[in-house]
Amino acid sequence: MILTVTLNTALDLTYHVPALTPHAGHRVTEVRERPGGKGLNVARVLAALGRETVVTGFAGGPTGALVRELLASAHQTTAAPHDALVPIAGSSRRTVAVVDGTTGDTTQLNEPGPAVTPQEWTAFLDAYGALLRDAEAVALCGSLPPGIHVGAYAELVRRARSAGVPALLDTSGEPLRRGIAARPDLIKPNAEELAQLTGAREPLRATRDARRRGAHAVVTSLGPKGLLALTPDGVWQATPPEPMRGNPAGAGDSAVAGLLSGLVDGLDWPGRLIRAAALSAATVLSPTAGDFDREVYESLLSRITVTESP
Repeated sequence: MILTVTLNTALDLTYHVPALTPHAGHRVTEVRERPGGKGLNVARVLAALGRETVVTGFAGGPTGALVRELLASAHQTTAAPHDALVPIAGSSRRTVAVVDGTTGDTTQLNEPGPAVTPQEWTAFLDAYGALLRDAEAVALCGSLPPGIHVGAYAELVRRARSAGVPALLDTSGEPLRRGIAARPDLIKPNAEELAQLTGAREPLRATRDARRRGAHAVVTSLGPKGLLALTPDGVWQATPPEPMRGNPAGAGDSAVAGLLSGLVDGLDWPGRLIRAAALSAATVLSPTAGDFDREVYESLLSRITVTESP
């Protein structure tokens, strides 16, 4: 089983409008709602790939109840992750994505999330420890809700390491800075998050700096240019044959799903990067985070270029 952690779970709302114009009213042509947050997006892609996946984190209030209801109902019709979310008193956040039908661009609005009490954090740690016993790998994803200490991911990485479970960390800012010092097996920042961490804008230099800070391996999202990986086995870049135009929301989460499934399947690094880059690119063509165009994904598997750097 693959475990994903989303401490700041959300209900994702996607509005489609013919064209997004500032300072104007808009008639919404389509509304979609689904469980969200980076770890849930990762889990949805893993489940679509046929992997047994469990999601944990926090869910509370009417929004959290709807998130859990949607997770349960997904099992009625399709492959979906299993719900091991921990209940809290506060109400889970919502995120709103507005998709411009003319340009295909997406505008994202993210709420901060509910306050989590020390007692709720302790209950989560107990649940997390129990879930690690059956996990083949764990992804620690996204922002921290209010009330969670900034070193939370470092604590979760250390607990995974003690349990012998490979840990992938995908967050940003100070939680990433603290978490990387706990020596996760892999971090997966995008170029901007990496620049904020290291102060370097040149991707390879920034990736080397990040690895020196404690990560066993670093895979950086380069947007349309693919993925750059610095690992104990070498340095590689995986590049799609052409840029994909569409909604980039969730593309990084799909890359995480590709990297984790490749790890569990025992693929070498080039193989993991091909899968991750193909999933990421195929997600750009989907209007909703956590989905990917399967036909595009399968066609890209043979068309991703992986080059090794000295």
